Amino acid sequence: MSKTYKVEGMSCGGCASSVEQAIKAVAAQASVEVKLEGGLVTVAGVDDDSLVKQAVEDAGFTYAGTV
Repeated sequence: MSKTYKVEGMSCGGCASSVEQAIKAVAAQASVEVKLEGGLVTVAGVDDDSLVKQAVEDAGFTYAGTV
């Protein structure tokens, strides 16, 4: 099952990579797809939204909830 999250502050490929790496650091099995346009991050393989929230914030971006 996958969930899509709104992440604010991403503006380039480096930002997308930072978010992806941060999520995979807390959930190595996760599949992460980042769409800069719209600031959307789709994550499969993580059941705990708080892990995603913490990873996004640790990477320096704003977690704005699920879509």
